[in-house]
Amino acid sequence: MSHENPRSVRLLYILAASHSGSTLLAMLLGGHPDVCTVGELKLSAIGDASRYRCSCGRLILECAFWRGVERDMRGGGFDFDVRDPRTDVRGVPSRYAQRLLRPLHRGVFLERCRDAALALSPAWRAWLPDVQARGAALASSACARLQSRVIVDSSKHGLRLKYLLRNPGIDLRVVRLLRDGRAVTLTYIDPERFADAEDTRLRGGGLGANRDDERLDAKTAASRWRRSVEDMDHAFARVPADRRIDLRYEDLCTDVDGSVRRVLAFAGVDPQQWQPTFRAREHHVVGNGMRLNSSSSVVLDDRWRHALSSADRQVFDAIAGDLNGRLGYA
Repeated sequence: MSHENPRSVRLLYILAASHSGSTLLAMLLGGHPDVCTVGELKLSAIGDASRYRCSCGRLILECAFWRGVERDMRGGGFDFDVRDPRTDVRGVPSRYAQRLLRPLHRGVFLERCRDAALALSPAWRAWLPDVQARGAALASSACARLQSRVIVDSSKHGLRLKYLLRNPGIDLRVVRLLRDGRAVTLTYIDPERFADAEDTRLRGGGLGANRDDERLDAKTAASRWRRSVEDMDHAFARVPADRRIDLRYEDLCTDVDGSVRRVLAFAGVDPQQWQPTFRAREHHVVGNGMRLNSSSSVVLDDRWRHALSSADRQVFDAIAGDLNGRLGYA
């Protein structure tokens, strides 16, 4: 990746396990006039676009911002539709390549093996440069429409980061966002109650759909969190030291001002221009249901302390307690 390309887009990538506060951090950073976010730039979490609500309150298919982005992209030569954005590397139209992309980041040796196997796929060889160009163009369009010069991508996954590092149209910075694994495990066990909008009418993408089919048992939830952290660690290690920082969700919530200003300075903008009433700015975010909340206040969510059963805690400790401890969570 070239860091010196003057035409590249400055992108701040939030690397995290899901439900670790990435949407919250992205929206807080969006309180700066030079920073914008549309949430997860890979745009793969929309599902049924006819029922998905943008954070501005409109259905995403009726949102003027996203209609404008579509026009920008088509004007740049991309056949772009928010219902089929083709901005996620895992969307490659090849079952062979999709199988290879299914595992999370595996470390240097296994990633080289993955690269070698993917290189055998003509579909992948055509797909990757197109996805990279689309991603850079999408980031540029969003920045231009929101009059910003840095965009935050809260897509989280380590495998996406791997390919962002190789994108010549992206000037990348990375924030690794950590959260107590017991809190994240609870969100996997009951995502509707612990990882969605406060207003029950806006859950499940914005129209009140339930999320029962997403619920996991404690063993699967703890294993998913552990594997997500391992994915982060492998990907984060490939980022140059001067292009990466760590942040804890708990520190973000208890010291919002200090945490956000530190990240903004890292991103290369003046932290003194940040406004804590981040919801007052125009935003069109895709991602976690908290994007649909109305308040700019930030409160530490540590409901896991009383909502996670003793049996589920024991399961978590057996599967992921050692890793949680290494991250500093007693």
